[in-house]
Amino acid sequence: MSGGYKGKHAARSRQNVLVLAIVAAVALAVIAAAVRMGRSGAAGPDSLAGNLAQRADGSSGSPSNGGSGSAPEVQLPDQSRTDPPADPVPEEKSYDFSQPAPEREAVDNSYFQDAAFVGDSRTDGFMLYSGISAGKNLTSNGLSIFKLAEKKALTIGGKKYTLLEALALEEYGKVYLSLGVNELGTYNDSAFYDSYCAAIDQIRALQPNAVIYIQGLIPLNEKQIEDYNGNKFNLTNEHLRVYNDLMRQAAQEKQVVYLDLYSEFVDENGALPEGVSRDGVHLKKDACQQWLEYLKTHTVDFDTLYPDGPPVAENTAPGVTPEDGSGQI
Repeated sequence: MSGGYKGKHAARSRQNVLVLAIVAAVALAVIAAAVRMGRSGAAGPDSLAGNLAQRADGSSGSPSNGGSGSAPEVQLPDQSRTDPPADPVPEEKSYDFSQPAPEREAVDNSYFQDAAFVGDSRTDGFMLYSGISAGKNLTSNGLSIFKLAEKKALTIGGKKYTLLEALALEEYGKVYLSLGVNELGTYNDSAFYDSYCAAIDQIRALQPNAVIYIQGLIPLNEKQIEDYNGNKFNLTNEHLRVYNDLMRQAAQEKQVVYLDLYSEFVDENGALPEGVSRDGVHLKKDACQQWLEYLKTHTVDFDTLYPDGPPVAENTAPGVTPEDGSGQI
């Protein structure tokens, strides 16, 4: 009996020890959980968010300050920073009236349907032989810039008109002005310049919605002129270049388009090439067609020239009218 009792007592003792060990383990687990909860509460919501953020991006979540136990600091976006400004829209450059019209894609002949061509016999030949088949021919042999507002050069419906009076009879979208050869023998450059400026103002007053083109003078072939008539009107390329410079200045001052036809035709000697003209002044058919091609590739839109509206004509008084010195061309 005593041996059996001792065996039972030993077994019961082992059970008691096991129960106590389990109770102790549970107690330690509860205490450890409480400690962890306390630390999480002390760290605050920002640290908790930081830990969650770190774990979400794959980091270990361990402290980054050398194991101090505090939660890592979270770098929040700087609300004071703003996105860099967008690239500014480049401003459209205004037209440069100090330069000749730039080359652009060619228009067709219909562009000249509402154009008026004011000039002398050179322009008349252009209208006849270039193949333009459009535009109004307001030309007169021997016409000069000095007489533009005075000479009754055109007869329309049995009535005589000056070129400016004829220009006022219709509305145009473009006016091409080409005068200067008949003035070459008149060495009054200031009068030429003043007359050109006055002519631009007069044309602008009559045709306020038209693009005004000033056509630079095509060079001469002085040898041919000498052979043809002894150059009795004293026509020289040297003076022609002076006039072209004055016309270009007038175009800039009055803000109209200058067309550099001189550069289109001049040869290496500063003259009109051989074979282009029959008399050194007037152009043959091929050259007239070349002239037209230049005009077709050197056009400018009215709105490009004057986005805020055209300048007002400063005066409409006739220019100075000295005696012409070069005869009828």
